Amino acid sequence: MQVIVRRWFLVAVVIVGLSLGACSPSKVTSQNTTDSSTAATTGTSVAQVTNPQISSLPQLEGKATVVLTVKDSPITIEVDGTNAPITAGNFVDLVERGFYDGLVFHRVVREPQPFVVQGGDPQGKDPNVPVERLGTGSFTDPKTGQPRYIPLEIKPKDAEAPIYSKTLEQAGISAPPQLQHTRGAVAMARSSMPDSASSQFYIALSDLPFLDGSYAVFGYVKNGMDVVDTIQVGDRIESAEVTQGLENLKRPESEAEASP
Repeated sequence: MQVIVRRWFLVAVVIVGLSLGACSPSKVTSQNTTDSSTAATTGTSVAQVTNPQISSLPQLEGKATVVLTVKDSPITIEVDGTNAPITAGNFVDLVERGFYDGLVFHRVVREPQPFVVQGGDPQGKDPNVPVERLGTGSFTDPKTGQPRYIPLEIKPKDAEAPIYSKTLEQAGISAPPQLQHTRGAVAMARSSMPDSASSQFYIALSDLPFLDGSYAVFGYVKNGMDVVDTIQVGDRIESAEVTQGLENLKRPESEAEASP
């Protein structure tokens, strides 16, 4: 009975801890669902999927290394654009913009067992916004003045391309994802809408297989999990830097011109 109670508690935590509060994108659509499902089964690359929602987003073609500095200590993340090109590209793009510098971890869940640390809400830079009110913010594109959202992107194991805008269950796929929620996995938080992730991310503190196929993992902590294990609510990302693989980041021409 204790195991059952714990499992239901963790499911509730997923809804509260990984969701973006009341934040919901007003302009995100799932128009790319059919195209992306076809891509996964036929081997069409993400660059060949012609939906504007995808083509207007940065992509990472390959891998990159990002180092977060927290408590004066490095956390090294290998970002996987091979298996999650849009999700990884979004993260690397935001790191390169300096977006994460100074942001706080606003959710940390370790009881009844290690779960996640979550950050990336831009409201965290405002000292007048208390930590307990964070969790609804998104990245605002300086060119458009609008929030930038990315589609849910999950690549089934051994598939040639990801599924977009659907969980694997919704897509009727029983295979596990290529990138799974093992300890140290880095993934995007989102609301109940599949295509609502923007800037908030979380790091898994333990293996969380029940999240597989529902949330988009895009990398793994390679060094510094001992630092992650000490993170508390309110701790800040002192800096975030792309140390390798920046040449793999491909921005749309308009984005490249707008970025610093």
